[in-house]
Amino acid sequence: MDRVTNFWEQPLATLDRAQWEALCDGCGKCCLHKVEDADTGDIYATNVACRLLDRDAGMCSDYKHRHAYVAECVRLNANNVEGIAWLPRTCAYRLRANDEALPDWHYLVSGSREAVHEAGESTRGWTISEDLAGDLEHHMVDRLL
Repeated sequence: MDRVTNFWEQPLATLDRAQWEALCDGCGKCCLHKVEDADTGDIYATNVACRLLDRDAGMCSDYKHRHAYVAECVRLNANNVEGIAWLPRTCAYRLRANDEALPDWHYLVSGSREAVHEAGESTRGWTISEDLAGDLEHHMVDRLL
């Protein structure tokens, strides 16, 4: 008998909008500001979160209208995932674009929205809002995102 494939195991291009949106694990890492070295192109993480990030939930507080407030917020889609170098290493979109499985703590696998936080893979507890941060260079962190 054929195994039923979960939607998150299917190629990204085959997902409908609801399935696509459901892939987000709520880590909040993509909503952190990054610093790029102008000479090397290397990208460094900071603990500075976009003002729209709900830093406890790990989700955008105004996802539907985010582009009106944050013009540089990327419109991620199946065609551009591979070209966005700063996506977190654990990002479900990145993983699925590379035909990799979701981690055990992803809520679609674990069944718990808290699992991402319990695994230490979210921004909960270690970020600051961009409204309070000041210069990004003072907020660089030694974390893999």
